[in-house]
Amino acid sequence: MTRLHDLYLQQNQSPWLDNLRREWLRSGELAQWLDKGVRGITSNPTIFAKSMMETDDYNADLARLATEGKTIEEIYWELAVADVGDALDLLAPLYRDSDKEDGYVSIEVDPRLAHESAATLQAARNLVAQINRPNLYIKVPATIAGLDAIRTLTAESISVNVTLIFGLDRYSDVMEAYISGLEANPSDNLSTISSVASFFVSRLDVEIDKRLGALASDEALALQGQGALALSQVAYDLFQNTFSGSRWEALADRGARVQRPLWASTSTKNPEYPDTLYVDNLIGPQTVNTLPDATISAFLDHGSVSRTVDADLESSHATVEQLGVLGIDVNDVSEVLETEGVASFEASFDDVLASLKARAEQDR
Repeated sequence: MTRLHDLYLQQNQSPWLDNLRREWLRSGELAQWLDKGVRGITSNPTIFAKSMMETDDYNADLARLATEGKTIEEIYWELAVADVGDALDLLAPLYRDSDKEDGYVSIEVDPRLAHESAATLQAARNLVAQINRPNLYIKVPATIAGLDAIRTLTAESISVNVTLIFGLDRYSDVMEAYISGLEANPSDNLSTISSVASFFVSRLDVEIDKRLGALASDEALALQGQGALALSQVAYDLFQNTFSGSRWEALADRGARVQRPLWASTSTKNPEYPDTLYVDNLIGPQTVNTLPDATISAFLDHGSVSRTVDADLESSHATVEQLGVLGIDVNDVSEVLETEGVASFEASFDDVLASLKARAEQDR
């Protein structure tokens, strides 16, 4: 048993791996992560870009697909879908044994569609049809356009991992999209639908700390390294309040599952902060923490397991309020980070397409 097992068994938090590499599927390393207590896998365009650009594992398939006359984008999706399908099969027993709580693998729609609701819907439906596994999560960004897609996909019984959430107002919108989607779903049994809401943590501290540093007052500097945790902990409070009461109970009676908060971007970007900062302080029931492999290794070595996410909500709310008093507009922070996040995934997508194209042309 490891600390990852303890997270789930003692605190009902599911640790997921924020990485997917073809070599891990072939070598058995991914299975070893599951043995250590990993209960799900997330991917994104940046993760696939690193895997496809930094290894030779895709060369044979790349050459074959190019010979078949596939476009570069078609080749990318066939490669990504193959990896996700293999990972889904590996996690299928966990999905069954956990009664559909864990064992999921996420794949993100084309990041260039982040502001196009109808195109996002069609891309999501295509991926569901192509992959055809019950433990698949479709990742959809929490943009304004994404909210409409999330609502419709949930109404169609498609499980969604909502990504790129950076603010409390948008997080509330995401939960509303999920709940209203469930209410619009005609099924009497909603238990097959699952969702997580990915609240990005460390990037919040990067942006907030920068703004606090620019203020340069003692009061501002004293809040550095506290904003991301406070906002995440307040988000958990919103989660608890939203998934309770008569409206939610009516859906729960139809088998509906809560949309679990998922802590994403949990590696520390500031080397002065503890490497398990965004793990140790966000532990609580009905949550997920998706961790890069280096952060998992650090937590396995010296992390702590205790309920912390709502240990002092009064202090968390006070910290968020104090940020506002100092002039830190957390809504503006959210908007800036959403724009940067979408742009970052778009750039990764463009980079991997360019790399695949160059390698395909080189092989001709």
